[in-house]
Amino acid sequence: MQKSSATILGVMLVISFTIFGLLIKQALLEVKTFDRNVTVKGLAEAEFPADIVIWPIQFTAAGNDLESLYNQVDAQEQQIISFLASQNIAPDEISFSSPKINDKLAQQYGGQQDFEFRYSALQTITVYSSSIKLVRDAMPKITELGKKGIVFSQNDYNAQVEYIFSRLNDVKPQMIEQSTTNARMVAEKFASDSNSRLGKIKNASQGQFSIGDRDKNNPHIKRVRVVSTIAYYLAD
Repeated sequence: MQKSSATILGVMLVISFTIFGLLIKQALLEVKTFDRNVTVKGLAEAEFPADIVIWPIQFTAAGNDLESLYNQVDAQEQQIISFLASQNIAPDEISFSSPKINDKLAQQYGGQQDFEFRYSALQTITVYSSSIKLVRDAMPKITELGKKGIVFSQNDYNAQVEYIFSRLNDVKPQMIEQSTTNARMVAEKFASDSNSRLGKIKNASQGQFSIGDRDKNNPHIKRVRVVSTIAYYLAD
């Protein structure tokens, strides 16, 4: 009886060790399978028209009497407002800043220098509009006011026209879908070349959206770009 029991126990141990060994082998195979992956990047690019324009109109005036200088600035400001109204730009799209007055006499050090005008003023009128075409059509026409004596400051960095694309949230879904599709195409090609099969996504990163001008001559057309990074499992 003891001999028979020992034999049965031995057989059971052998079977148990065999099953345990098979389970370990299967687990190792699964670990090996899940350890194989490929990481790819998918690019999506698209062009969209800007939907907001910011047009700072800067002009300067000079004189030796402050009261006369302020009156000159006010008069030229009204000329610009009338011009913008003639171009169908709405009053609520126009804002004003206080004139910046520069006193050359107060800035002299080490002796007085000769200058024609003691005071100079810099005034900025800003157009903030969603009517891109309307504003762009008006921009070259404002030079007509220059012929009437208004001196515009166009080389100042703060006077540069700015175009904004504010509808990023509207286009995000389709661009993410496009970048994900492009990434999967690259991954499938890699899997095919390595005689593997593409599995599920291991992890993914959307990346950051970037918005830039299409080129320096067309800043009102924006290029939107996103790169998605996706890791896929590979299987035989």
